[in-house]
Amino acid sequence: MQTTERFARIAALKPTRQRVALETPPVRSEDGDRLAQLVGGTVERNRYGQHLLVRRWYAQPEACEASPDALKLLLSPAHGRARTASGSSWPPTAIADTAQWLFLDTETTGLAGGTGTYAFLVGVAWWDSGGLQVEQFFMRDYDEEHAVLEALNQRMAARRVLVTFNGKAFDWPLLEARYTMTRAIRPRVPAAHLDLLHPARQLWRLRLGSVRLAELEKHVLGGDRLAWSRQRDIESWLIPQIYFDYLRGVGSHLDLAGVFQHNQMDLRGLAALTGRVMGLLNDSSAFPCDALELFGLSRMQQRRGQEARAQRLYERAIHAGLPRQLDASARRQLAILARRQGDYDHAARLWQQLLEAGETSPQDLRGLTKAGFSGIQRIEAYEQLAIHFEHRVRKPRRAIEYTRAARLELRRALRLGLVELARGRKLLAQVEHRLARLERKGGQIGRLLERP
Repeated sequence: MQTTERFARIAALKPTRQRVALETPPVRSEDGDRLAQLVGGTVERNRYGQHLLVRRWYAQPEACEASPDALKLLLSPAHGRARTASGSSWPPTAIADTAQWLFLDTETTGLAGGTGTYAFLVGVAWWDSGGLQVEQFFMRDYDEEHAVLEALNQRMAARRVLVTFNGKAFDWPLLEARYTMTRAIRPRVPAAHLDLLHPARQLWRLRLGSVRLAELEKHVLGGDRLAWSRQRDIESWLIPQIYFDYLRGVGSHLDLAGVFQHNQMDLRGLAALTGRVMGLLNDSSAFPCDALELFGLSRMQQRRGQEARAQRLYERAIHAGLPRQLDASARRQLAILARRQGDYDHAARLWQQLLEAGETSPQDLRGLTKAGFSGIQRIEAYEQLAIHFEHRVRKPRRAIEYTRAARLELRRALRLGLVELARGRKLLAQVEHRLARLERKGGQIGRLLERP
């Protein structure tokens, strides 16, 4: 950690001097303020002092629509409603009003967060006049933090739904801590907070691995078709030092202007990503989706209890051509959904399809991800088929065959170290117990039941 950053963290931990609201704040001379001229900013003031304001309007990305059903997938799966600090709730129908949405992104003096970290640049945006209105509040020194936080409060009072990318874990907790440190300004708690990081992980992590906003812009939003380019973008890890250099008077104003541009692109990327996510959740058939995107969307729907939609999406993903491991995982989920719906014959056909897809070599088993069709999942398929033939079709001999196959598969998984030893032994004991019971009852009773 740089020495300047250490001092900044120590300074931030000190009790903040109580600032009195001013009817006529003192005016700081801005003659020769190269930064304000470079970024096209103006000095604004409120009852807590001054700060630098940059305002931009962009024709793209355009506003999107959000349905209450789509928003339920982004809110709590248990309630489908957003709770405010006072305990009242906003239903999805109220949150669906995109005129209430405020996009938020911060640039900070440290990437780890904590009470010693300042948000020196706070960017907000909202859809307005067919495009995106962006505002950035910048503190030219630490004594302008109160004014920046007050300006943010004013914007949040006008728009009650906060939209961020990892803002629930980083941006908003950091800002709440800074409000607390002022001992003067209470934050405007959003009525609802939509964080796009988690749905982005569910939708695109399998395809991309990294779901950084810049990667999503490039591979999901079609980076070459966007109205902005990241070719000269500043790396996030450089931003704190650029600000510290500015405070010391040794930094480049061009570098700091690049930080403003980085923040603007993050806000525009967040708005564009919001449109993509909402479009998929509103009606995925209206978008050209690849198989992996459909698979991620189906898992998202299933986790939120939308099983009928999830079933249709799994089927579309399989038809679109999933990789082998994910195809098996999608069929497994379809089998589970069919069993829950009481369609046992269809579930059995799906389990059988999984087993007939081909033997899995030890090398393949070692390389499978958690989403793939592992040895344990093959054992599950054998067990489900054993249950089906024992209790529903009444063919104990077939049930014995599948149980023996499950035992063989489990022993192989234990031998190759593909399953935790304690768990594997427990499963093996269960399979052995099932097999012994089936063999006891499989004799004469089984022959009688299987006679034509």
